[in-house]
Amino acid sequence: MIRPGRVAAIDPRHPAGPQIHEVLRRSIITMRLRPRQKVSEAELALELGVSRTPVREALIKLAEDRLVEILPQRGSFITPIRLHEVLEARFIREALEIAVVRDAAASGRAAILGQLESLLQAQRAAARDKDLERFLDLDEAFHHTLSESIDKQRSWRLIQTVKHQLDRVRYLSLPEPGNLALLIRQHAAIAEAVLAGKPDKAETLMRAHLREVLRFIEEKHAKEPDLFE
Repeated sequence: MIRPGRVAAIDPRHPAGPQIHEVLRRSIITMRLRPRQKVSEAELALELGVSRTPVREALIKLAEDRLVEILPQRGSFITPIRLHEVLEARFIREALEIAVVRDAAASGRAAILGQLESLLQAQRAAARDKDLERFLDLDEAFHHTLSESIDKQRSWRLIQTVKHQLDRVRYLSLPEPGNLALLIRQHAAIAEAVLAGKPDKAETLMRAHLREVLRFIEEKHAKEPDLFE
């Protein structure tokens, strides 16, 4: 059911439910589980080597995340991408990350330099390898590092709670010709503005970066409308 990819084994030393939730969430975001696909508790439990109870718990949590729809007497289905939720998530993310990048640029914390440079190098390597899941993780790490550098971890966690649908679109956009190179250039420019202590420039660059997905949504919706609600 879950096609091969970066799926970690379930660690028996820790509660299974949260681990299964993360495995399934990642599988949905990376399209190993496709919109409108039916998922079976029994098959998932067998594939992951666990009982059905933690799988059921994970599916309920994914339903709360609006990535799964549980229909009585019919089963559980991966939700289509909901455009209004994508757009709202981008709106919320932009509001918070603009504030974060301005504060990061004004903070004068030079310690962030090495972290951002390392992440940019790793992003270039992932792009060369065409490792899209790795690139998405490194993209997340870049933005997380900015929040972490000014002790705004709760802001980052809040962003995570609203952008599940947005992350699906972000992943779909990565294979587009030239997109990885564009995102790396944008990240590098943002990092340069932050490290130069230029809040206004950092804000402008971050705003343009986060709005890049809007262009892609229109194109993808026209090409593959079945992915969307």
